[in-house]
Amino acid sequence: MKCLLWSIPCAYLPCKMEPDHDASRKLSKLSDSRLANPLLQLLCPSPGFYYFWFLQLSTMGVDENFLYLHNQDKARHPLAVSRHALCDLSNVSPVVFLYLLKECYAYGTCKATAKFRVLQQQAYGFLYNDPQPGAAIFVAHCLYVLPIFESHCEGFSHLIISALRHFLKVGNGMNGIYKAKLLAAKLFLAIVDGTLHHEERVLVKILEVFDVSLSNIEKAMYDADEKGHTCQTAKVLVEQYISRLVDSQSYMTAVSLLEHFSIRESGESFLLKMLESKEYRAAEKWATFMGRPILCTLVREYVNRKLQKHAFDVIRQNNLREEFPEIYRQYKESKLKKLAEKGCWDVAEARIYDDRQLLEYLVYLAMEAGYMEKVEELCERYSLEGFINVKELEESIPTHRYLQLDELSIKEVVWVDEMNSLLDATCDIEECKVVGVDCEWKPNYEKGSPPNKVSIMQIASDNKVYILDLIKLYGDSPNVLDDCLTRILHSPRVLKLGYNFQCDVKQLALSYGQLQCFKHYDMLLDIQNVFKEPRGGLSGLAKKILGTGLNKTRRNSNWEQRPLTQFQLEYAALDAAVLVHIFRHVRGYTQPTGDQDGHSKIEWKSHIASHIDNSNSKISKKEAKRRNAKAKTDKAPQSVETKELTEQTLS
Repeated sequence: MKCLLWSIPCAYLPCKMEPDHDASRKLSKLSDSRLANPLLQLLCPSPGFYYFWFLQLSTMGVDENFLYLHNQDKARHPLAVSRHALCDLSNVSPVVFLYLLKECYAYGTCKATAKFRVLQQQAYGFLYNDPQPGAAIFVAHCLYVLPIFESHCEGFSHLIISALRHFLKVGNGMNGIYKAKLLAAKLFLAIVDGTLHHEERVLVKILEVFDVSLSNIEKAMYDADEKGHTCQTAKVLVEQYISRLVDSQSYMTAVSLLEHFSIRESGESFLLKMLESKEYRAAEKWATFMGRPILCTLVREYVNRKLQKHAFDVIRQNNLREEFPEIYRQYKESKLKKLAEKGCWDVAEARIYDDRQLLEYLVYLAMEAGYMEKVEELCERYSLEGFINVKELEESIPTHRYLQLDELSIKEVVWVDEMNSLLDATCDIEECKVVGVDCEWKPNYEKGSPPNKVSIMQIASDNKVYILDLIKLYGDSPNVLDDCLTRILHSPRVLKLGYNFQCDVKQLALSYGQLQCFKHYDMLLDIQNVFKEPRGGLSGLAKKILGTGLNKTRRNSNWEQRPLTQFQLEYAALDAAVLVHIFRHVRGYTQPTGDQDGHSKIEWKSHIASHIDNSNSKISKKEAKRRNAKAKTDKAPQSVETKELTEQTLS
């Protein structure tokens, strides 16, 4: 029975109830707005009708065809608004329609964004339910009424405008479109003179969705036939409003109105105002509307202000490369250089787009970085042998001094990709007191995609480095690999050294979650934690301690290719071996302090983690805090075995 009330014509609904305080306040606002605006008098047949509905909606519950806006894991609220209420809009006024939407939103328990999207879809569907005297006019009436809904005004304005835009896009709602344009034009005038309040973004959307023109505004101003009018008065009014927006620094809204009404009288001074206020998006939007001359001015202004990225984006998006070839090239070269410095050579190569000049520059960067195999690779791939003499260039470019493998007394680098060699390596490593551990994997530059599997693990002793092909060993015999690495990583008698090893620990667990060897680690020392202010990563630390840094150009190379190049093998071996040598120097190395003597010994023993749990099992936040607190408590006193090992490493 209650559902049927929604289909009763509004004018016939009685009012026999005294309004409560809240309903009375809303009714007062509605009555004032109704008297102030003749259009609302047409929309609101009886003030008493509204507080009847306010009270009904706040007390009644409907149990048929509910429209729920609740999370699935939460209990549904007993008060829900029936779909039947909006299944026929032929006798429902805009105020009732909006209030029903408000009730749906108010009693939903899911997040605001989710509720908004559901209501947006529902509002679009409701426009098919014969709103009178047409969908476009009905929405225009709603926009007149919405300011009385206060905090819901802006959100619901965007909601119903978006629904109407979708509705019109599929070819519906053409009934009464001319009248709707005039209503929207009057709405624009009411907003401009302050009679109604809508946000600036809503105002722009109203003009766009109703396609309001200057002639529509002229018609709305004089309520006369458009014929014979020049729209000059409407244009002056719009320009005055735009001037007010500029004075209040609402540049984006001002630009949107200039573009919508095709007003092109603003000069370069307007552009400079936007740049001074750092309104770059508005400046680019306006320059694009004005055309090539202003776009070129914008590029020059960006360059003068040292905003090269903005200048490059404008050049690229508006096809101005011929006008600014030097700026375009300089920016592309700067991007290539940054990628090269990060070791992202594959990404840099992909961004060349067959530009020979940029290709030559990339070869130069590879040569400068000492990345000779990349130079040879590029020359061979793009047939560049004739364009430059590689040997002469190599001699002309100043070379950087980097740490070499033979300087660390490494006698042998052993590639391990078979079970027998893995077992031999494990036995050898178990006899060591200290080893350096590092991992490498192929970088993944595709945004949002998961990282690649760890490809290799390097384990270095004093004079030998084992490089384990994890991909092949795991594919051949995961159980043997698990057993061998467990003997090493879980051993309390072998101190494992790493640098920022938490990253490797996480990546190993993601790559080989089935293996028990990566679930936890015993006797691990992260060298990065020993130093208060590490700069330049492991290479910077090596330079600080050993006097020479590492060449990191191959850091982001393809570690999944087989066989690895000799340069890749040397790079991988160095990363693990240098950890052992840095550790050997730590006990005798001093760093500046605030003490009188100026230096103190580096404390490293307290940084040894006797046990690190890397289990992927899900635990509650409370349990995680408890475990962290326990770990900190357990860290203070070192075990006898840990003390013995540290004493042995000092001898």
